[in-house]
Amino acid sequence: MDLKKIEKVSKIYLKELISSFAKIDKLKKLRFFSGIHFKDALSQFNKRIEKYSRATRESNKVWNKVELSRSGERPQCRDYIKGIFEDFTELSGDRLTGDDSSIVAGLGRIGGRTVAVVGHNKGRNTNERIKHNFGMGIPQGYRKSCRIMKLADKFGFPVITFIDTPGAYAGLEAEDNGQSAAISGSIRLMFELNVPVISVLIGEGGSGGALALAVGDEVAMLENSTYSVISPEACSAILWKDSTGKKLAARALRITSKDLLKLGAIERVIHEPIGGAQKDPGRMIKIVKKYINDALGRLGKYQPEQLRLKRAEKFENIGFFTYG
Repeated sequence: MDLKKIEKVSKIYLKELISSFAKIDKLKKLRFFSGIHFKDALSQFNKRIEKYSRATRESNKVWNKVELSRSGERPQCRDYIKGIFEDFTELSGDRLTGDDSSIVAGLGRIGGRTVAVVGHNKGRNTNERIKHNFGMGIPQGYRKSCRIMKLADKFGFPVITFIDTPGAYAGLEAEDNGQSAAISGSIRLMFELNVPVISVLIGEGGSGGALALAVGDEVAMLENSTYSVISPEACSAILWKDSTGKKLAARALRITSKDLLKLGAIERVIHEPIGGAQKDPGRMIKIVKKYINDALGRLGKYQPEQLRLKRAEKFENIGFFTYG
């Protein structure tokens, strides 16, 4: 048996494999036992190594996408707004307690029609990321987005959302200001909108902070974006009490655009330039602009009641198995 194969296995599996091998090795040294007694055991052990090696290889591929989705060089919400929408006017404040710079909201024009635009804003450098709370929304931001979406609904403007967040801010002050109510209120409102809603995941899509802006008639993901109920690091810490299993957790969570399209959680994958969106931001923005224009055309044929019903049916069917 070639123990060098174990070197290619994730650390999460090593303890189990080393323990199994030690037991086999110990039994071999007992009297009256011959090698033939361990032929099947060794065969199963080698198969397990190969299985874990394959899982590790696949996990590394998934993790590459996770890293791409988090890259600070990717086009961000403000880049898409600048490159896609004309006459964009940003609106601030939740009309209750203040503003949240981690969420951008306002009105603009695309293809001659007025639309409402809402998106997460991470920032580029360290100072910007701190200022915008790394794209982690607080209650004021989600209430602001609701205010803009209600305005859009009142005047018949389609809603476009860009999602790029590791998750909603979980600090004590956010909870004190009604974080869960703000997120659930945004989700509920998006189901009630009478206008077309298009959601595009451009980077990370983390938990309820992402879902709060992702209840769309069409939900699309950039090829190297991710969308998950929990971060791989947090998932690994919960499952294995060790964050080093983050790559295996990312694979198990099925967070890539390919997986989510297969699962029916999204409608479309928007392919990126070779190497990722960060390699050619200008082209990426043009691709997303074309997608939004086409999506507005597809959704424009539906009446308000049809939009609401189709939206609700789509989300109700996510996660259910069908037969036949």
